[in-house]
Amino acid sequence: MAALPAGSGAGEVDVEQQGAGLTFRRATRADLARIVAMLADDAIGATRDEFREPLAQSYVDAFAEIDADPGQLLVVAESDGRVVGTLQLTFIPYLTHRGSRRAQIEAVRVDSGQRGGGVGRVMLTWAIEEARRRGCRMVQLTPDKRRADAHRFYEGLGFVASHEGMKLTLGDGS
Repeated sequence: MAALPAGSGAGEVDVEQQGAGLTFRRATRADLARIVAMLADDAIGATRDEFREPLAQSYVDAFAEIDADPGQLLVVAESDGRVVGTLQLTFIPYLTHRGSRRAQIEAVRVDSGQRGGGVGRVMLTWAIEEARRRGCRMVQLTPDKRRADAHRFYEGLGFVASHEGMKLTLGDGS
């Protein structure tokens, strides 16, 4: 199994790629406010995220941890130099499936003014190909059950609701 690229440290693999008028690249600290704004910009996201400047230190700390972890890839999609989408890929080694690796896709967001225009489809197609390029056997995601449109979108990309997910909230993490 090939080693994963490091975060923003030495030996980083350049993930910048282009597709359908979008450029995909590893997110930087300078992108963080824009990412948080997109996370908070929908009915469900607004219940768990808050965009205000300055950003809460918890976002800054989480970004630093994600960026330093070689099993994490926080990506932004740009159009004409403006961040219009984001997602996080987590690469997970497993003993199942003969010791394969899978990719978990989380925090998928498209700028509210760009939704319905194909940005999400291009982003997910890119993420699936990136997972394949990194030797993953499977890609999984856990869209909120209240996001019926998202479920239809992911099914249109070939995802199958094969498992019932469960979560246990442990508090605010502090």
